[in-house]
Amino acid sequence: MSRKLMGKKKGMTCIFDEKGVVTPCTVISVEPNIVVQIKTDEKDGYQAVQLGFDKSIKKKNVKKPLQGHFAKAQIEPRRHLLESRSADQHELGQEIGVEQFEAGVLVDVCGISKGKGFQGVIKRHGFKGGPAAHGSGFHRHGGSTGMRSTPGRCLPGVKMPGQMGSKRKTVENLPVMLVDKEKQVILVKGSIPGGTNCLVIIRESVKKPVQK
Repeated sequence: MSRKLMGKKKGMTCIFDEKGVVTPCTVISVEPNIVVQIKTDEKDGYQAVQLGFDKSIKKKNVKKPLQGHFAKAQIEPRRHLLESRSADQHELGQEIGVEQFEAGVLVDVCGISKGKGFQGVIKRHGFKGGPAAHGSGFHRHGGSTGMRSTPGRCLPGVKMPGQMGSKRKTVENLPVMLVDKEKQVILVKGSIPGGTNCLVIIRESVKKPVQK
């Protein structure tokens, strides 16, 4: 059962260690997540907590079923909801912040990647392309995509032009470099999916590397 938090990507920065080695990091702003619902084995068949994030949404923009859901918990509406199967004991209305993580632990960060629109095979899949000379007639498009009489069709899964980006992506095993409880900020090493101010989910790493 891993711990999860929702936050917003704020951009990139770099930090220096004692030896002067620079490390590129991504800044994630984590407004305290609030416990909206506690699920139990007796009522729901499993144990979990439902977290709410981003209180900037107005009540009039929340659908009526969700308005009743927040009113039952006596909590102001939140823009995003997330379920976490945490083994820790929580109370309704409890706020969970960056103290869930500490520097040095490995986390997975999930987000929606930047949308690139309709792209060709060279940008989308990294095809080499043809010769750049004037007379080749084959520069940036794909080659053969199927056979002739047998089977006489394009097989599923062939790499072709299409929509690029705007998909859920997960970057695994990112070390947490810094946790600032006052500013409610987490710095993780490297880059994460999405653009500025996009929603990201931080969780404990699932596939931790094996130490040999």
